[in-house]
Amino acid sequence: MGNSEIVTVTDPHTCGMAVAVGAFEGKWKSFIMWALSDGPRRFGQTRRLVTGISEKVLTQQLRELQADGIVHREDHEEVPPRVEYALTEQGRRLYELLELLSAWGQDHLAAREGSTTDEGRGALPPDSPGADS
Repeated sequence: MGNSEIVTVTDPHTCGMAVAVGAFEGKWKSFIMWALSDGPRRFGQTRRLVTGISEKVLTQQLRELQADGIVHREDHEEVPPRVEYALTEQGRRLYELLELLSAWGQDHLAAREGSTTDEGRGALPPDSPGADS
């Protein structure tokens, strides 16, 4: 990304950025990854941590994360049945990037709160170079 070469994205399935964003896009996947970041969790534990998600959506999102190699599903053959979900190595690497993205978001929010516009965001601080006086 840092070079001056012009890149045309013709196939979003082979563009690294599109594949990376696709792995966690949507409302819930990053929160599910957060819930699993401390180690394996059962379905119910995950659902309690990711508040507001339905069982159906959680199941769907876990299946998609599993299909993408982000989450591993461990079926312990016990009675009663016990299934645990955990981040794979690829999932942990992606979660590290999401933590960086979250930190950037926190910094950006703080910078926006310090800006002065009618809406309270998007303008340069009054004492910064280029700000209208």
